[in-house]
Amino acid sequence: MSRPPTFVPPPCARARVLATGRGDFAVLDAVPRTPARATALLLPGYTGSKEDFVALLEPLTDAGFRVVSVDGRGQYETEGPDDQSAYTQGELARDVLAQADALGEERPVHLLGHSLGGQIARAAVLLDAAPFRSLTLMSSGPAEIVPAQRKKARMLSDALAGLTMDEVWRAMRELDPPEDADTDDGEDLRRRWLRHNPAQLIATGAQLSAEPDRVDELAALGLPVHVVSGESDDVWPVPSLDAMARRLGARRTVIEGAEHSPNTARPGPTAAALAAFWNTV
Repeated sequence: MSRPPTFVPPPCARARVLATGRGDFAVLDAVPRTPARATALLLPGYTGSKEDFVALLEPLTDAGFRVVSVDGRGQYETEGPDDQSAYTQGELARDVLAQADALGEERPVHLLGHSLGGQIARAAVLLDAAPFRSLTLMSSGPAEIVPAQRKKARMLSDALAGLTMDEVWRAMRELDPPEDADTDDGEDLRRRWLRHNPAQLIATGAQLSAEPDRVDELAALGLPVHVVSGESDDVWPVPSLDAMARRLGARRTVIEGAEHSPNTARPGPTAAALAAFWNTV
C-alpha cells in the first residue's frame, strides 16, 4: 500500500470531478502558473488513489506540466458498482481512454501508471494509442506479480469475500503496523481503504496475479515509453523491469533510495526524471 506524505493537495492543485462519457471520476488537477507544455494523466496502483502522486504535483507543475491524477472506478472517491465484472481490465482501460478524451484540447497526453495502474495504462494504449504522447510504466512489470504477492492478493480477496472492509483493515494493521510516515496516525489511509469497493479490489487482485506478457504488443506500437522503478521492488524483480525496458527500447530510470513507490519515497528525483522524459517527446 502506497503511503502518501499527505492527503492535502498543494496550492497548485484542486480536487474536482472529471466528467467523461463513462461516468465521473475524482481527480486532482494541478496547473502550472504559465501555459502548460503538455498534460499528464496519472493512474494509481492496487489499493491506491490519486493522492499517491500528491508529492509529484508541485515539482511537475514547476516544470511546466499540467498533471491530472485520478481515482479509477471503485477507488477511493470514485464510486463503482458492486459487480466484479465492471472491473475487467478492458473496462478499466476504456475508462482511461474516456478520461483522456475528457481533457479535450489537452490531448494527446502523457500517460503514467503506477503498479496496477501501469498494466491498465498499457491495456488502454493497446486499445487506442492515439490519445497519448507517451507511456510511463512506474514499478509495473511485464506480466503477473511474483508468487509471494500472488499469495497476498489471494488472501486479501478471500478475506474481502467474508469480512467487512473495516474488519479487513484491522487485520491488515495487525500484520503491517503503522509507520512513522503514516498521515494522521493512519486515519487518512483507513478512510481511503474504507471507501474502496471490495469488488474492485478482488477483481484487480486477480488481474495482477494472471496478467500475460504483452511487452511485444506494446513495442510494436512505437510509442515512447519510460520504465521507472526504485532500486528494489518486491512486486516485480528489478531485473525483470530492466529486461522489459530493453525489449521496449524504452528510457530506463532507477530512483535511488526508493522501492515499489518512488512517487512517495523519493518524489523530487522521480518528478525530475518524469519531466526530463516528457521534455524529450
